[in-house]
Amino acid sequence: MNRSACLIFNPVAGQGNPEQELLEIRSLLEPTIDLDIHFTTEEIDADQLAEAAVQRGVDEIIASGGDGTLSAAATAVINTNIPFGIISRGTANAFATALGIPDTIEAACQTILQGVTRDIDVAYCNDRPLILLAGIGFEAETVEKANREAKNRFGIIAYILAGIQQLRELQSFDVEIETDEKIIKTTAAAVTVANAAPPTSVLAQGPAGIIYNDGLLDVTIVAPVNKAGAIAATYHLFQSASAGNAAERDDIGYLRAKHFKITTDPVQKVVVDGELVGTTPIEVKCVPAGLKVFVPTVEEAELAEKLEGLPNLVIELKNPPEGEAETVELKE
Repeated sequence: MNRSACLIFNPVAGQGNPEQELLEIRSLLEPTIDLDIHFTTEEIDADQLAEAAVQRGVDEIIASGGDGTLSAAATAVINTNIPFGIISRGTANAFATALGIPDTIEAACQTILQGVTRDIDVAYCNDRPLILLAGIGFEAETVEKANREAKNRFGIIAYILAGIQQLRELQSFDVEIETDEKIIKTTAAAVTVANAAPPTSVLAQGPAGIIYNDGLLDVTIVAPVNKAGAIAATYHLFQSASAGNAAERDDIGYLRAKHFKITTDPVQKVVVDGELVGTTPIEVKCVPAGLKVFVPTVEEAELAEKLEGLPNLVIELKNPPEGEAETVELKE
């Protein structure tokens, strides 16, 4: 008996041919999964379609589109225990990358077909569901400048061009960050609260890796004193993220907590999962294991050493722990 799922498809996402992409998805999934396909429109968003699917009691929900579509659909699935499938067809595809999900249609469909799920954390920002991150200041201004026309024309380069343009208008602001344990006051050009973030979300990369199932949120504070410092800090974050290391510059700070309240002076724009949602202040709370997502099968690490079973095996320990024999003889 086939599985069944609601497929939420954004026909204007990305730069590909949506008709061909939908045909490819159907050809890969429908031999195994009975798809009930619904399209987003200017009037009907992905979250509305996903909410309706939840109300119908569907077995699985699959979303196909850009980060905005995926995040919107995911918000309706929070705390429902309904498995959520991701097929990225957007510009940045940060959602899939952050969760280790392939961003090609074929590989994403294979991930869904394998049926392996993992519970990941989500969060709420001012009562708005958050899957990836909330950006204050520089990132929000950059997202606003990278409009739909630019993304359609230039793809991911649209964000880079918008970031370069925003550097010319870089402004710092006073920020107060409150956790359950402390209150931090400083000056910053960008503050990012991340639940999950790929390395390309550079301004979220203060700590050594963003863990999306630890029940905590990560805040990165970037506080350059000038444009040259902003470029240097951004490059350092990119390098440290690529190497899996924490940032070490004095103008970059980071901390981890379950709950943050953030206020700024002056008021700053806020972006949540790639969409402008308003301005500061914000309050962000983590919801541990709030979303069940289809993920690739994790292959077990290969053994680095396997000697048992060899004939006449003798192992000499060059620096044996105190109390242990220097020579271990193993016989079959």
